[in-house]
Amino acid sequence: MPSIDMKLPELKKYMGINPKPKDFNEKWKEFVELADKAPLNYKIVESSFKFPFGKAYDLTFDGIDGEKIYCKMLLPKSEKKVPGILEFHGYGGYSREWSNKLKYVANGMGVFSMDCRDQPGNSGKENYRRGNLVRGLEENTLEMYYVKTFLDGYRLSKIVMELKEIDNDKIVTLGGSQGGALAIAVGALNPKIKEIFSVYPFLSDYKRVWEMDLGESPYQELKDYFRYKDPLHEREEEIFTSLGYVDIQNFSSFIKNKVIMATGLMDRICPPSTQFAFYNKLQCEKKILIYPDFGHEDIIGLDDIIYQWSLKLL
Repeated sequence: MPSIDMKLPELKKYMGINPKPKDFNEKWKEFVELADKAPLNYKIVESSFKFPFGKAYDLTFDGIDGEKIYCKMLLPKSEKKVPGILEFHGYGGYSREWSNKLKYVANGMGVFSMDCRDQPGNSGKENYRRGNLVRGLEENTLEMYYVKTFLDGYRLSKIVMELKEIDNDKIVTLGGSQGGALAIAVGALNPKIKEIFSVYPFLSDYKRVWEMDLGESPYQELKDYFRYKDPLHEREEEIFTSLGYVDIQNFSSFIKNKVIMATGLMDRICPPSTQFAFYNKLQCEKKILIYPDFGHEDIIGLDDIIYQWSLKLL
């Protein structure tokens, strides 16, 4: 099979090279405890968007630091509790249009699509399309952008599980690229999540990307960080270890639910080896869909596979 990375037999054995912080498990236990203690302060208001077989709502809640996080929430008309899909978007994007989610709602599922903080959506105060990967590296771990964003997704999952309309035994996470990483992180932090569907996940095995000199934007941020903050690479090990707190491969031991992944072997944004570094560490039920001729792009037929997967929740 063609690949811009390792050959497939090597990919299936690769276990990653980015260092894992020694206190990773303890830190994330501490972060989740902090997230559980902080008030959610969520508010649900019916949206102006209308459709005939349910209702749309604007859901807002507090991040762990009090930042306002926004989520599109859609519920079908139903007399019984319904499954819930937690959906996360790609880097520099947003939750997309309401109508994009109606295929799920029409089949009797709730959809919760979160805008990541400080990206082009409605969460946070700023609009940093780039630079988030390394935001907070100069501060304590809790100030790292993706620590906060993973906890935003976790707190959303807690809200969804409080809603009387949702069947807590049928909640899944879904996303691609950055959204794929969030789907994994939220599924790892909340063991009650039933399944994870992650498409070419971002945020894995940073040192591998750097050594390959292959990762393109947004991994370019890492190269820029070294150029401006550590041009002699005197702090290289420290920096990669710090990034290990938000490296999805390190969450693999937390995951007990089912994981489905999709990976394109020509992916130049999130190289296949970085994705396999996570996948190969999983000890849960898992499946990977391998697309030899596709990169970090829309993959023909994949949306239909995801749709059929969602129907199993009913």
